[in-house]
Amino acid sequence: MLAGAKTAAEVLEAREFAGLAYDAAKRASRLQRAKSAHDDLIAAAHRAQADALEIEATAKRRLADEYDAAQARGEVARLGSNQTELGVPNGNTRPATASELGMSRKFIHDARLIRDAEVADPGIVRRTLPPSASDPIADLDLLEDARCYMGRKAMESLAEADRLDALCAEVTATPANRPQPDFDANPHGDPH
Repeated sequence: MLAGAKTAAEVLEAREFAGLAYDAAKRASRLQRAKSAHDDLIAAAHRAQADALEIEATAKRRLADEYDAAQARGEVARLGSNQTELGVPNGNTRPATASELGMSRKFIHDARLIRDAEVADPGIVRRTLPPSASDPIADLDLLEDARCYMGRKAMESLAEADRLDALCAEVTATPANRPQPDFDANPHGDPH
């Protein structure tokens, strides 16, 4: 417009359009910076959520260890125990129950499940968490699913460990009616 302007009015009009274009570009730049900052904040929040899930799983593992140790020491009641088994004289005192400690038995079961899965397959909690996604909304959906998925993967890992233990026991067990072969009887290795 400016290059083709022949009158002062056309020059002013070109200047006006240039000012509008500048303002629009400036607003677009601000909006892009705000969107970028928003995306960065969301991504940071999702990373924090993933870290929090990992910390929560680690805390549950530690709680399972502490709870089992407290039961072994008699500080926390065991399932099916009664006061006389625990050495409580005349019912005066008794160990605390899980509900008295503010925990449900399901919570303790889940904590033990995560602990046992991590022992059977080290790093399973970290691998269960979603990778840092470039799409913040997808990342949020993955994080919400990760908490449930972690329990399922723990069960699968423990089932696989139990299956392998049973297989190993079956392979190494000697039937009761057959004696074990004496491999040292023939030093030359001849089977006949």
